[in-house]
Amino acid sequence: MDEVVKQLAEAATSGISDALDRLGIAGQAHGIQPLESSFALAGRAFTGLYQPVDVAGGTVGDYIDDVPPGSVVVLDNAGRTDVTVWGDLLTLMASQNAIAGTVIDGVCRDSRRSRELNYPVFSRGRYMRTGKDRVQMVGIEVPVTVGQVRVRPGDIVIGDGDGVVVVPRERELEVLEVVKSIESTEERIREQVAGGMRLDQARVQLGYHDLQTRRS
Repeated sequence: MDEVVKQLAEAATSGISDALDRLGIAGQAHGIQPLESSFALAGRAFTGLYQPVDVAGGTVGDYIDDVPPGSVVVLDNAGRTDVTVWGDLLTLMASQNAIAGTVIDGVCRDSRRSRELNYPVFSRGRYMRTGKDRVQMVGIEVPVTVGQVRVRPGDIVIGDGDGVVVVPRERELEVLEVVKSIESTEERIREQVAGGMRLDQARVQLGYHDLQTRRS
């Protein structure tokens, strides 16, 4: 895990979301949730794009052995909840190969294996129906969309019990700086409240209500 990913992984997705808002970056993946609230992931995106099969047919893809350790597999299945693109064997190999986790704009199956191996999967839900002969992988390491957010190979993906955020690679240092600023302010508010100050006073004094406001 590189240093920027490591530092962002120490922050909550809520704090990163606030930083994205301040910077005017749309990076909150709507509707994507962890199979278990305790799951967390952090890494750089390794992407896969799916489409419905055509008359020529296609496969769901054999890519898992090429995913670098520490990456987050990000799969765009157009939000479909009627067929899955992730299951038992992929979970097994991903865990064995030290992949950081999987994010799917769609559903997964064999969720018990994910829990047994403590392998983080974030998706729109669970459904047992295979994507074989129903969808085909049409791109690897290409831009994809997950939860209405554009994700490109190498972007940073962070997930926790509240969901998934995506940090564009070219703005990651800027986002990290703002995250640290927001965290510092919130910690000072906690200290003031612990010392007996009213919360509303502490918020005003430390500019809490402007933390997420987009800067011009």
